[in-house]
Amino acid sequence: MESNLYEVPLVQASFFDAWKFSLETFMNQGGQVLWWLAAVVMFCWILVIERVLYLLITYPKQRQLWLEKWQLRDDHSSWYARSMRDGWLSQAHIALNQNLNLIKVLVAICPMLGLLGTVTGMISVFDVMATQGSSQPRLMASGISLATLPTMAGMVAALSGMFVHSRLSKSCHKREIKLEKLLRSQ
Repeated sequence: MESNLYEVPLVQASFFDAWKFSLETFMNQGGQVLWWLAAVVMFCWILVIERVLYLLITYPKQRQLWLEKWQLRDDHSSWYARSMRDGWLSQAHIALNQNLNLIKVLVAICPMLGLLGTVTGMISVFDVMATQGSSQPRLMASGISLATLPTMAGMVAALSGMFVHSRLSKSCHKREIKLEKLLRSQ
């Protein structure tokens, strides 16, 4: 019996289908605002991944280049040498902190979008109450999930984003200080 290399095993396919169905159900229960929140979170995490890759791959090469240029100089104490050093430190500061403020803004937007979801969900609940009366709890349940799910998702996204942003900021600051120490006059 031959096996196709491109064939996904049944267990993996059913797990993926179940995961996809659960995600779609969650997103639909949270309403339109949850989709906007998902877009903001995705963009934020793309920027986070870009920063991590920069810190792990690109920055070490750039730092090594600056160190080699500094070590090749005979003069480390003249005005011109200090100006070059300050220029490299400024370039490092700009490169290390690029997109960190944008990540911080996106993290701050997450709970706001969650609260927008709360407001739209409550409007839905009040609309059901106005048209159907308050004796229909099943009809109000969908509006309540519209109100609570985006808030929860916004808070979870904001908490994880705050943690990652603070770690990135601290890591960039440490690298900046270390570069400054390495480029000091002998």
